[in-house]
Amino acid sequence: MDKMIFTVVIGALFFYLIVELLKSIRLVPNQTEYIQERFGKYHQTLKGGFHLLLPFIDKVAFIQDLKEHTLDVPPQHCFTKDEIQIEVDGVIYMQVIDSAKASYGITNYKYAAIQLAQTTTRAVIGTLELDRTFEEREAISGRVVQVLDEATAKWGVKILRFEIKNLTPPESVRKSMEKQVTAERNRRAILQKATGARQSLINTSEGRMAEMINRSEGEKQKRINEAQGRAQEILAIGIATAESITMVAEKINGIGGAEAVKLEMGQKYIESLNSLANRANKVILSGDLTNMDKMLENMDLKIDV
Repeated sequence: MDKMIFTVVIGALFFYLIVELLKSIRLVPNQTEYIQERFGKYHQTLKGGFHLLLPFIDKVAFIQDLKEHTLDVPPQHCFTKDEIQIEVDGVIYMQVIDSAKASYGITNYKYAAIQLAQTTTRAVIGTLELDRTFEEREAISGRVVQVLDEATAKWGVKILRFEIKNLTPPESVRKSMEKQVTAERNRRAILQKATGARQSLINTSEGRMAEMINRSEGEKQKRINEAQGRAQEILAIGIATAESITMVAEKINGIGGAEAVKLEMGQKYIESLNSLANRANKVILSGDLTNMDKMLENMDLKIDV
């Protein structure tokens, strides 16, 4: 009986040794760090890979995940500078950069970061009026990140960013803001309509002015062209008349030209007298019709060209 008990005890001890030996073999995943303690005191940080611990002496006290963490900040009620209560929630993005500090620097860095984010958000919103809280989201987030980053530096944690998800005012304030937005939208619509009508009138008047200018310019050019045409016509007639007179003068001054002209003038003179004789009026003649040759000889038909 004693021998059986001894055998069971030895077997239990052997099994316990095997379990402890297996526990001393640690395979650390990538982006994960193990905190090794020896005799209850921090010894080293185990990086990713294979590690062998001393049984009964070493142990893994903490396991830290180095990947980026996302923490939801629960909704909370905050008062603005103008004493309006709004509900705010957000999200924190953080990462462990020092596993030893994250393990020994604070009990629960995630809970602490959430609490600090809430208190900082309340403090920042308390300095802003309601209208500015919707416009200053980035400023609020930046201030929260700054405060958190300063506090978590000794925790071995890096705050990457903080985003406000919702800013919810009371129902009465929300309805008032909706009315204000609607009124502003209507005002802009009326202003745009008036601006459009004004621009339309300006465009119409400018179009009419341009049309009148074009017409006047066309009429002016038309008159200039007509004047130039008439001037060229008069000039051409004058040139033609001068040329014809020159030709007549040359012919008159030529051989037999004077006699021909005298004969032509005599015929015209007689024809004129004949037409006058058919009239009832009395006509006084200054010449002697019986001596026509002498009258024609007294004419000086020399023409200088």
